Amino acid sequence: MLLALIHSLGLSAQDPSFFQEKFQVNIQQAVSPIKIDGMLDEMAWKQADAAKDFHMKWPTDIGRPKRTTTVKISYDESFIYFGIIAQDTNYYIAQTLKRDNGLYESDAVSIAIDPINRKTNGFIFSITPYNVQSEDLVNAGQSDTEMNFSWDNKWYSATSRHADHWIAEIAIPLKTLRFEPGKTIWGFNALRSDLKSNEYSSWTDMPLNFNFFDFGYAGSIRWDKGPSSPGGNISFIPYITGSVLGDSSNTQTKGNTGFDAKISLTSSLNLDLTYNPDFSQIEVDRQVTNLTRFDIFFPERRTFFLENSDLFSSFGIPPIRPFYSRTIGLDKNGNKIPIIGGVRLSGNIAPKTRIGLMNMQTRANIDVSSQNYSAFTFNQQVQSRSIVKGYFLNRQSTQSSKVTEPLDAFGRNAGLEYNFADKTSKWNAWIGHHRSFKPGIESKEFYMNGGGGYLSKKLNFIVDAGRITENYHADMGFINRIVNYDALLDSNIRRGFDQLYNETSYTFFPKKGKLNQLMLRMENFMTSNLNHFGNERMHDFEVRMFFKNTSNMIFQVYQNVNNLPFYTSFTEGAPIPPGKYVAPSFGYTYNTDSRKKLYFKTDIEIGKFLNGNIFRYEFAATYRLQPLGNFVMSVQNARLEFPPPYGKNNLLLIAPRVEINFTNNVFWTTFFQYNSQRNNFNINSRLQWRFKPMSDLFLVYTDNYFTDPFMKNKNRAIVFKLNYWLNL
Repeated sequence: MLLALIHSLGLSAQDPSFFQEKFQVNIQQAVSPIKIDGMLDEMAWKQADAAKDFHMKWPTDIGRPKRTTTVKISYDESFIYFGIIAQDTNYYIAQTLKRDNGLYESDAVSIAIDPINRKTNGFIFSITPYNVQSEDLVNAGQSDTEMNFSWDNKWYSATSRHADHWIAEIAIPLKTLRFEPGKTIWGFNALRSDLKSNEYSSWTDMPLNFNFFDFGYAGSIRWDKGPSSPGGNISFIPYITGSVLGDSSNTQTKGNTGFDAKISLTSSLNLDLTYNPDFSQIEVDRQVTNLTRFDIFFPERRTFFLENSDLFSSFGIPPIRPFYSRTIGLDKNGNKIPIIGGVRLSGNIAPKTRIGLMNMQTRANIDVSSQNYSAFTFNQQVQSRSIVKGYFLNRQSTQSSKVTEPLDAFGRNAGLEYNFADKTSKWNAWIGHHRSFKPGIESKEFYMNGGGGYLSKKLNFIVDAGRITENYHADMGFINRIVNYDALLDSNIRRGFDQLYNETSYTFFPKKGKLNQLMLRMENFMTSNLNHFGNERMHDFEVRMFFKNTSNMIFQVYQNVNNLPFYTSFTEGAPIPPGKYVAPSFGYTYNTDSRKKLYFKTDIEIGKFLNGNIFRYEFAATYRLQPLGNFVMSVQNARLEFPPPYGKNNLLLIAPRVEINFTNNVFWTTFFQYNSQRNNFNINSRLQWRFKPMSDLFLVYTDNYFTDPFMKNKNRAIVFKLNYWLNL
């Protein structure tokens, strides 16, 4: 009924398909060679067509931006070229010279390309006045916060800065893009970030409530003739490492080598290979204080798992994901499990059909047997923007002698989902059914969910309901609520649950005064055991204010009602017994003007917590020594006080970060993370030299200490890594 209702309402909504007719830019083969020097003085640019006359995107989608932007486009047999002229002052806001800074943190122009032109997936390439590159893969339904810019590929750019404008020249190899040879229409849009004016503008006049990379509201590139296949595209990236590892009892010296490879089987289907992969250069997770009874979800940062990752990771909804790539090669505590190698096939096998195939093999260690991880997924586009998708996952022990528990022998999952989106993307709905397969388990092994939502400029709402039964396992996934820890018995107990989530918001756009936006938001999350005994309810009402000087303020009122099913503990005192606890609290967040060199974030919560009290605050100060570096001091503190005999606790997380950019190619980043909750003080320092495009030299130092006893060393490591990107 919900799908039918939403579908019928969606038929009457505005169809944005005219955008590709209204917003067109013609692309012709370059009449002269183009040198990437940031000047745009070649004859090819003088004859190139351009996307111009940008529209406001944020804080309002009405009118034109203060400063103009022009994006010219050309191509030759090997590259597609973009020439950008951005009207500006001779002062720029540049958070960093470090690569992959993103779209919104600095003055920049970003290019979004949908070569397949199915309005679901594509590429983003972003450039700042200081020639800082960022790129990412984007997909339908992805939010801004899910972009992490960990996908990397080789492309070329140069910029020049002038008194009243800056210029960027970009060359993207056609081999980098996945497209259908001969296709003459590509989806295309461009975004201008002008932080001094606190304005974001886009080429198309897309509604405020949609992400810039929503290709349903993109314009089009019209080719004079469809680009031909760029031919074989094989990238081979070997690496070599050397490391010194030590703890309180011994020190080891190790060396290692391996490789990654990318092979384009067709212009839209990619094969990734890895042998003995090494991820020592990946930045450490940014820790948080955990005030729940469950695990925290951390994003994947390892490059091998990122391209077309939505094919694998988008099933289910938070906090239930059948596939979570961090289960491969990492244990639950983030410790590394060596990966022998893997293969991954992903992309389009037909205009409306995408597939994903993956197989990974890990080595054994003292506690865990060697494992094989396999995954198959498909996405079939139906109607205009809707998708039917399914998957099969298999985690299999390949060392039976180490399997002591029957459930550890294998874990398999299968599921099917339907995601509906109308032509405007304002109405959405989804439904899914998932099953798991374990030795000896034949009942209560399913998970199902469904929901829908409406997204408009002012009114937004979403509702989702799900049921997960107690024998549903996801060995290759993430489920943070099905396992409950009983602090009295010191044991884990599996319990299925129903959950219901809804969120509603309404936004006002004042025409005068200091406010850009005023948002009222209500969020509700409820879970109950399968016997319909409600064990947790969370209600959150917020007032969010966004000011014209980029500062923002949030007032929150929480109400948590917890029918605690098991003993739990956040202190060294007696565990808190099961029972009903009503805990109201109040929150306040304020972020100052982020355009200034020194800006602050303050977040405060005060109120009840189970049968006790909580006072929590977070303070962060950032100083930008533009564009040479950023210096951040972050402190999170949660003080929990319970009545006797349940004790009290003071959870402290101190996380300063130093980032120094010597040039566009040499970066030094250092994290310090003092976390009393995890009894760990971590130091991670990484020096990176990008000596050629996509080829790097890393020197990484990692040190871990106890916070109690303070500064007692756990382990440390110094790692050298060299990788070299070869196009064959």
